[in-house]
Amino acid sequence: MVFLVIRARSDRGVTGKIRDTMGMLNLTRVNHATILPNAPTYIGMLSKAKDYITWGEIDSDMISNLLKERGRMIGDKPVSDTVINDNSKYSTIDDFAKALVSGEASMKDVDGLKPVLRLHPPRGSKGWGGIKRSYTVGGALGFRGEAISDLVSRMM
Repeated sequence: MVFLVIRARSDRGVTGKIRDTMGMLNLTRVNHATILPNAPTYIGMLSKAKDYITWGEIDSDMISNLLKERGRMIGDKPVSDTVINDNSKYSTIDDFAKALVSGEASMKDVDGLKPVLRLHPPRGSKGWGGIKRSYTVGGALGFRGEAISDLVSRMM
């Protein structure tokens, strides 16, 4: 299982420790996303920055859609099956996405793949739904679980 983490708020007025934590998560700008494994170290980092990010569990189909639409290689080239085949041991984007979900691979396994996915702001009348409140009370921040797929589909 992997997490998709999206930065929802800027770091204006944030303490240095939280700013450094978001930098270690490769979340340097608003609406940037990254894919992280479900490991205790990352869970601690997510809980530290929970007031500025949102995250949830993502499946392989959504990962492959994200990589096809928003994934970029070095030089701002799009990600395709041939690029994945040439720069990794996986033959297609779908195979790579399944390996990410199972924990066999990470974003670093493809040479030249940028670890950050740049997304659009959420479309629709709801938008973020309030960037100062937790997701459990109707806002945008914190753990979402499976509902992250709905947000990502509005941001692609």
